[in-house]
Amino acid sequence: MLQHLLEAGLRQTMRRLVRPMLHPAVPVTLQRSLVRQAYRTSIPPRGCRFDQDTIAGIPVTRSSFDTDTNGVVLYLHGGGYIIGSSSTHRGLTGHLAKTTGCQIITPDYRLAPEHPFPAALDDAEAVYTTLLEQGYKPEQIAVAGDSAGGGLSVALAMRLRDKQLPLPSSLTVFSPWVDLSQQQLYSPECEPVLQARWTEKSAQSYSAGEPLTNPLISPVFGDLTDLPPLLIQVGSEEILLNDAERLAAVAQRDNVQTRLEVFNSLWHVFQVHSGQLDRATEALEDAGAHIRRHLAD
Repeated sequence: MLQHLLEAGLRQTMRRLVRPMLHPAVPVTLQRSLVRQAYRTSIPPRGCRFDQDTIAGIPVTRSSFDTDTNGVVLYLHGGGYIIGSSSTHRGLTGHLAKTTGCQIITPDYRLAPEHPFPAALDDAEAVYTTLLEQGYKPEQIAVAGDSAGGGLSVALAMRLRDKQLPLPSSLTVFSPWVDLSQQQLYSPECEPVLQARWTEKSAQSYSAGEPLTNPLISPVFGDLTDLPPLLIQVGSEEILLNDAERLAAVAQRDNVQTRLEVFNSLWHVFQVHSGQLDRATEALEDAGAHIRRHLAD
């Protein structure tokens, strides 16, 4: 009963406080400031450590829960390519550090509209390849991300494959945004977080005239052959449900080992409530198991 009440309360909080700020009429600079405040409710586990660093000239946050880690997760944060940072996602990456036993490296990749495509992808690639140069083996690296960062995670793997560079051990994406052309947005009865007008403007800011069907912008239009094992988690109450289901279908078409998990009555990137909402905690535990399993392999 308490969890049911908490879930209802969090849904209302997202709908009344977060959704209104994600509106095209709100200036991007104000959105960035407001989202920093909103994410204060996403709390990392006690004992998690955060260290600032720079990799390939890009600021990153290193999140770790234990002193001895089993590998690294390159985590690409969400925010429609226009907002969000490694700081806003400390709650999520902190819990992911706990469930994986890995160090989570979250780059502050460049954001649109100041830095449109392919800036974010270039930064993600630079951090990944630098980790390889620093001595990490590809089987010691996993890639994960949420929302825009989920789409960016898949795009990164596609680019690495096309350049014949070593691929990470696995991909894990939460509520991935993988069709910026918005051709098949879902229409849930309740959408507590996202507005289609906001995602449309964000897509235009990021693409800056590049076709939205470019597979490195919208991975559902690409060939996913040879990509690493993929875990997709999504809520049923979000306009990106179809994105997740289409990504799973394309990955399965291209013989990628894929698992799609749809969480009934939950919203966009509900995993930020891990440690509070039991189903969010369980989702991250499952994601951690997926990452650990393939790191071990």
